[in-house]
Amino acid sequence: MKAFFVAALLITFAVLCRADIHDPPSNDYGPTRKLGRGVSNVLFGISELPTTIAKVNDVEGNSAAGGYGVVRGVGRSVMRMQAGIFEILTWPFPVVRGSYFPVLENDVHWIHSGYQEFPPELGNESKYPYARHY
Repeated sequence: MKAFFVAALLITFAVLCRADIHDPPSNDYGPTRKLGRGVSNVLFGISELPTTIAKVNDVEGNSAAGGYGVVRGVGRSVMRMQAGIFEILTWPFPVVRGSYFPVLENDVHWIHSGYQEFPPELGNESKYPYARHY
């Protein structure tokens, strides 16, 4: 009887004390990040226009940048602003695949399309430290 009691106690303990010690990928994305992403997409979504024109100019030349680059840049800007408005309105709810992941398709999977999580940065700022530290 004592062995049965110990076995029942161990099984109960094992069932009740299940824990996931891993950090799930969706843990980095929460409602506050979604709200911030939405606000930045609405405010800085227009930065897709000059960035897209410059990318098309590098790959296909000036004529394509003046026509196709402008049209594609306007489309990407509008899409980013719409996604920002959607994320602002739904920030407390996990609506994308049951989590707070970005609404826009990620650019990692595609070569010439897709979106980064936040709008592109304009100017000469860089996140890479190229200067030496003295």
